[in-house]
Amino acid sequence: MSKTRFQALKEVLTRSPQESPSVQSLAELFGTNVFNDVSMKEYLSEEAYDKVLEARYKGTSIDRRIADQVATSMKSWAMNKGATHYTHWFQPLTGRTAEKHDSFLSPIGDGRAIEKFEGSQLSQQEPDASSFPSGGLRNTFEARGYTAWDPTSPAFIYENTLCVPTVFVSYTGHALDFKAPLLKSITALDKAATKVCHYFDRNVTRVNATLGWEQEYFLIDTAYYKARPDLTLTGRTLFGHSASKGQQLDDHYFGSIPERAYRFMKEFELESLKLGIPVTTRHNEVAPNQFECAPMFEEVNLANDHNLLLMDVMEEVARKHHFHVLLHEKPFAGMNGSGKHNNWSLSTDTGMNLLSPGNTPKTNLRFLTFFVNTIKALHEHADLVRAAIASAGNDHRLGANEAPPAIISTFIGSQLTEILDDVERSVSAEKLSPDLKTELKLKIGRIPEIMLDNTDRNRTSPFAFTGNKFELRAVGSAANCAQPMIILNTMMADQLTKFKAAVDALIKKGSKKDDAIFQVLKKYIVESKAIRFEGNGYSEEWVKEAAKRGLSNLRKTPEALEVYLTEKSQKLFMDHGILRKDEIDARYEIEIEKYKLKVQIESRVAADLAMNQIIPAALKYQKTLIENLAGMKTVGAKFGKATDSMLEMVNEISERTSAIRSFVYDMIDERKKANNMKEIKKQADAYCQKVIPYLDKIRYEVDKLEFIVDDDLWPLPKYREMLFTK
Repeated sequence: MSKTRFQALKEVLTRSPQESPSVQSLAELFGTNVFNDVSMKEYLSEEAYDKVLEARYKGTSIDRRIADQVATSMKSWAMNKGATHYTHWFQPLTGRTAEKHDSFLSPIGDGRAIEKFEGSQLSQQEPDASSFPSGGLRNTFEARGYTAWDPTSPAFIYENTLCVPTVFVSYTGHALDFKAPLLKSITALDKAATKVCHYFDRNVTRVNATLGWEQEYFLIDTAYYKARPDLTLTGRTLFGHSASKGQQLDDHYFGSIPERAYRFMKEFELESLKLGIPVTTRHNEVAPNQFECAPMFEEVNLANDHNLLLMDVMEEVARKHHFHVLLHEKPFAGMNGSGKHNNWSLSTDTGMNLLSPGNTPKTNLRFLTFFVNTIKALHEHADLVRAAIASAGNDHRLGANEAPPAIISTFIGSQLTEILDDVERSVSAEKLSPDLKTELKLKIGRIPEIMLDNTDRNRTSPFAFTGNKFELRAVGSAANCAQPMIILNTMMADQLTKFKAAVDALIKKGSKKDDAIFQVLKKYIVESKAIRFEGNGYSEEWVKEAAKRGLSNLRKTPEALEVYLTEKSQKLFMDHGILRKDEIDARYEIEIEKYKLKVQIESRVAADLAMNQIIPAALKYQKTLIENLAGMKTVGAKFGKATDSMLEMVNEISERTSAIRSFVYDMIDERKKANNMKEIKKQADAYCQKVIPYLDKIRYEVDKLEFIVDDDLWPLPKYREMLFTK
């Protein structure tokens, strides 16, 4: 075993265990570092408290006087908990979060200072925006950008800093983040869904999109992580021969959680609970060293904030336990990749889940209305959903036998399929006859009963209905949930708006409300039938069948991202005031450039490792073999089968190192050609089609060398060492 790997292993085996801190009950711990309703009631005046709630639930603005009250109270609460600084916590288009810390301390002269935090500091700040991606919305020399308080997501304390969730916009008002369009999409969906709810319940005044994410991740010992330049620089292993034992026995999935991982989980869960993140589930995932955590459902904006915060907490706590968290979608070849399943639903302020059937035909007609409209919206904008989950990392995962394919479809189960087929067959006239009404009421009245047995899931479906929600399984583990949530909210708002117009038009012509609803639903059921698929999404047969149905198969990120530029997609965003055309174009530019740069970095790292570590190690071992052969000849040993085998190894090393060197230089040439192209789209296409194939070719040769080169000489920790940390 090489010195580097021996030292890494020794560090693991001799390390003293880290114990999680003892705590009071979880219920008492929950939200203790959040300026939530309990804290606001304690620190705010009744007037200020009411104004904050009004802003949160009605979207009203908070005037300067009230903002000053809130800021003063928030500062007092934070300082009582040990906070010394504050920051506007925002989500630039990098995909993660950003923050600039400022002290509460403010000098007042004569060598004295006070703690200060006013309404103006709470409501707005001006971080330097010049180095954040903007997609051409602004010039590099124009550094002005603004963060503005989002009162719908509570402030919290993290690492002795008061963090205020904010949106991030340019001087010209362009959204430079994920939160601003997410909030707009939530408002658009609320408006459209509430109007449709009034067909069934006039008491509904608000509809919230809800999200329950499931975060998958790998843990790797820090010593091994630091010994792998590919992991540290790209997030995934560019080389690595499969371990003899991987996940083929299925013995890791839901198995006993390894002791070190368990201690890490306990501590990061406790820290998450303090921040109001309702993490409730933990378990082993399919691959060795792969795990998952999941919270309770929350309003989508808050849920997204919590997921981004949780990723930061996980990484911070992991360091204390000498782990590194891998959030890349495919850190290890031949192993399951990691996703972030987004469970999306709709709930009303009256306590209804609109995607959950009720106990009466009326409530089940409401369920069918939102259920069918979701399927119809997916059918209309499936390509946009695919674009929302596109990334260089996710390209390694989508379509492998572990994750949904790049073809977007929905699974609803055989029982609900039968119900939709019954509606399609039954409704054939503008006005329902008494017999048809009775028949339909009997059919939809059965929904709660059949749902009890409709609990199986189709793991191969990108968008599966799972009882009272739709699960978007194709989101990558490193992604910001806001991107797909913006799409789902917006396309649903658009669809419900069209549904309401169609139903009202029939009512205006004399149809009764229920008749009109059934007629429109039947039309949608027929029109969206192609998007429904109950079979194996991994199969080649489905690829052929999907093509017959007219469904897109956007396999790679560059072609998927182009959907943002279509007239249909841009009209969707602009019609509902989510994004302006230049903002959409900018996001495309940012994402396509991010793709190109990530592949470029991987190419550079692979070339560096191959030329500076892999080839030298292989040649050193080859020299040992040659010296051994020469020594045998010197002592007069007979050459035969053993020496022939050794000579074959010498030749194989020569052939493979020669191939690696040739592939590396060919890849560099292709990279130069791509970099010289003027359009970013052409650059990304070239990296996708010309550079990535060389990464695969180089990897194949390197992994073959790993199998034959002396273990003592191999420069990188191996899969069998990294993936079985206890």
